[in-house]
Formats: sequence, structure tokens, C-alpha cells
Amino acid sequence: MVKKVNYPNGIKKTFKINTANRGMSLENDLNDTNNYYRNHDIAIIYKKPTPITINKVDYKARNDAVIKEAHFIVPSTTDYNGVYNGKYIDFEAKETRKNYFPLSNIHNHQIEHLRKIKKCGGIGFIIVKFSLSNEVYLLEIDKLDKFLDNSKRKSIPKEYFVNEGYLIKQGYNPYLDYLKIIDIIRSDENE
Repeated sequence: MVKKVNYPNGIKKTFKINTANRGMSLENDLNDTNNYYRNHDIAIIYKKPTPITINKVDYKARNDAVIKEAHFIVPSTTDYNGVYNGKYIDFEAKETRKNYFPLSNIHNHQIEHLRKIKKCGGIGFIIVKFSLSNEVYLLEIDKLDKFLDNSKRKSIPKEYFVNEGYLIKQGYNPYLDYLKIIDIIRSDENE
């Protein structure tokens, strides 16, 4: 990407901006966003670790241990959870290189977990990044359920996210301010 800058003193410069790695990983973008939220006392949201049992470790030295064999203890629930404005938040984050979101990318136990979050008064949703268009959408669990109840498709078209979800606008800090969407959802619920 080339950026042209016209300075007030009449000097014109052209800069080449490397955006090759920007938005490369939704997880990195969300982790940076969540760090921003924590550092500014806006919300406490963390990525959940994947529950594993370590079976075999190679100890060459105490500070150089290498896990050689491990397995999952139980299926993990969702990627992120935390608290924002007194409300529990729980969500799954996914990327797709297609113009649709394959339902095989999210497991039934994750959907059920998000349903339980909603039932208990929390906020459950998925965040999906469409890499081809570099767009990120938030879709509430209720809207995901609506699609699952009314469709036999094995994928959700991007248009459904456009019509039923919320586009998360990308900014500088935080990069993916999804809490703005949570504020909109909560204000809609209170009306």
C-alpha cells in the first residue's frame, strides 16, 4: 500500500506501508484489543487456555523442557471470556477464507455453551473474520440459533452476518472495538 502525504510546507512524500501482517490473525487482533481493554480498565477479558494433559516431557534442562505428547482433557468451550460493565461475556472467534462461514468450524458443544451463557444472563456471541474482504462481524447466539433453526445449510453466508450481525469497525486503539457492539446490543435490550 502506498500512502502519499502533502505536508503544509509544500513538501510531498510517498511512503510504502507494509500491511502484509496486519489483520493476519483474528486471535492476535482480539488479544491486542483485550490488552487495551484491561490496560485502560474498560473490561477484563482473556483468552481461555486449551485444557490438556501432558503425557510425556523431554527434560534436557529445567528451563528447556519440551512437551513430546499431550492430549485434550475435555472439549474446550469457547475462546474468550470475561466481564464488561458488570456483565459476563463469552465468545468464540473464527476466521474463514470464504464468503461463508462453514458450520463445521464451530462445534455443537460450543453453541450449547453460548446458549447457556445467554440463559444465565450473560452475553454470548461469535466473532467471525472474513479474510477475503478483511471484515469482522459479531453475531449474537440468538441470531446464530435463528439461522440454525431456519436453514439446512452447512454454512452461513456472509450476507447473513451483514444483515443479522454487526460489523466491527477496525480502528487504531483498540483495533477491533467489539465492546461498542455490546453497548448497542445492551441498549437495544433495555428499550
